[in-house]
Amino acid sequence: MRFGRSFKPLRHPRLWGGLWIVAIAIVVVLSLAPSVPMPDVDGSDKIGHFLAYFALAAAAVQLYARWPALLGAGIGLVLLGIGLEYAQGALTETRMQDPADALANTLGVIAGLATRLTPARDVLLHLEAAISRR
Repeated sequence: MRFGRSFKPLRHPRLWGGLWIVAIAIVVVLSLAPSVPMPDVDGSDKIGHFLAYFALAAAAVQLYARWPALLGAGIGLVLLGIGLEYAQGALTETRMQDPADALANTLGVIAGLATRLTPARDVLLHLEAAISRR
């Protein structure tokens, strides 16, 4: 029996899906943990937000075969980003809520989902096929 009808025909869907969930959990923890002092470079925070959510959405593209599942994942990631920004302001004393961060998260999700329109959409399938041929 295949794991998840929405998943692509991956050899190890539980592994890849589990790693995706772990990546989401890491973003949640890093978003709510006390911030680490870093050099102040203009826009670097927004770039980090964009890249994190781009990676999560692009990973969803590797997992899910159909647009409805991808859109569901994308909406979930956007809501997660907005919710975490709210939580930073409401639940932590070392972080602050920033709507620009939520926007960067959302743009990252959109860009990550857009990889579905490129040949890169099946990188994980090709990687698994190459590994299985060895």
